[in-house]
Amino acid sequence: MPSTLVTLALITAAISLISILYSPRAQTTDSFYKGHDATGSAPGVLTLTLSQVTTWIFARSIMNAAILGYFYGIAGALAYAAYYLSFLTGAQIIASLRFRHGFGSVQEFLADRFGLAGTTSYNFVVGVRLLSEVFANLLVIGIVFGMEGTWAYCTSIVLVGGATLGYALLGGLNASIRTDAIQMSLFIVVLAGLMLVAMASGSFDVPAMMASTPEGTSPGWVLLVVALLQVWSYPLHDPVMMDRGFIADRKKTMASFYHAAWISILCIMAFGMLGVWAGMNKLEGETFVPTLSRLIGEWPMLFFNIALIVSCMSTLDSTFSSTSKLAIVDMRLGAPTVQNGRLAMAAFLVGGLLMVFFGSKDLFGAVAVSGTASMFLAPVVFFSLWMGRTDIPVWSYLSAFFTAMAAAILYFTESSGYSNLIALWTGLEHKYSKLLVLSGLTLAIGCGAFALGIITGRARPQAPAGQI
Repeated sequence: MPSTLVTLALITAAISLISILYSPRAQTTDSFYKGHDATGSAPGVLTLTLSQVTTWIFARSIMNAAILGYFYGIAGALAYAAYYLSFLTGAQIIASLRFRHGFGSVQEFLADRFGLAGTTSYNFVVGVRLLSEVFANLLVIGIVFGMEGTWAYCTSIVLVGGATLGYALLGGLNASIRTDAIQMSLFIVVLAGLMLVAMASGSFDVPAMMASTPEGTSPGWVLLVVALLQVWSYPLHDPVMMDRGFIADRKKTMASFYHAAWISILCIMAFGMLGVWAGMNKLEGETFVPTLSRLIGEWPMLFFNIALIVSCMSTLDSTFSSTSKLAIVDMRLGAPTVQNGRLAMAAFLVGGLLMVFFGSKDLFGAVAVSGTASMFLAPVVFFSLWMGRTDIPVWSYLSAFFTAMAAAILYFTESSGYSNLIALWTGLEHKYSKLLVLSGLTLAIGCGAFALGIITGRARPQAPAGQI
């Protein structure tokens, strides 16, 4: 085994051990499901901000940002960074959902507005998203340690997944938030070291990289428009972000969202710029990882892999805590005990492992499908949350939901090569152009269904007007 791989394995083991030792054992359901400490106190702004950032800078996000920059230049990097504007829209969603309308969870709000149809459809989409998070981050771990199917690939996925589950089982959401703060601090140090190495190379030409996508029709710019359409609904279907919106008071909560926005955008742009730099200096036939390794050297590449591992573990533990809350508290599949929450976590790890070893390996595909599926929530945000409408009929909601599901499935089949219908209808061949068409249609049909429902439906008393 190469010395760098041995070093990486030892560092991963050390991070796992520190996380386990630093994780408090949950004694109450409030600690396990709501993130409170042993005294019942909520985390502070800094801790909550770092937790927000590190749980959204997924291992796959780092790879996606870098690879998009590698293939599409600065446009690709900006496109992926634009998804992190979700923290700003997420802040306004929480402000309206919790502090204006007074609901204690997304499911409580949807049950009030749309009944069983609202909660069932939402829980389905959220469950799929959480499962895809487990799958995608474990997949990146395997890629870091070896080629698909090798002993190192399979073993690293199982061991890192198991270690992360281990400390998540101890403390639930409280443990996740506490370890997120440590992991994010390490992540920032690693990222700073990686950027210093790149800038010291002499070929890290920022002005040239900023002009690396001169073509206005580049798929990177198309993807940027897609991101700007999807950020309105993306936060609401992410339980990891939403769960952190119900922990602290209003001042701390809003501050954590706003600070998480600029910090995460800077971090993602840094990785995107590394991808742009690698793309501008690649050799014929070279892929991203070999190019970056050649440019910065074998040992500095270790920093990049450490960043992937840290972000993977921080996202996984948060995903596990959200799965337990979804299954036990929100869906009520069992009594709200700590033990049942732990069983739900273990079940999602098993599901994620099955997807890794038997499912698709397209990292951005999972993001795009998830983002498209979430777009049925955009009219919910616009009409039900921000406009305060209580007279939206269930058929309008279901129209938006089934439209988004159809669009997500169609994008998956188009991007995977199983169908080519959009090209026949529009002449567009690139998958991001197809994604833009599907996103635009989904948003238009969903909002149209809500508007039509208001016009034709029987009006109910409106919620009091107020600030979003």
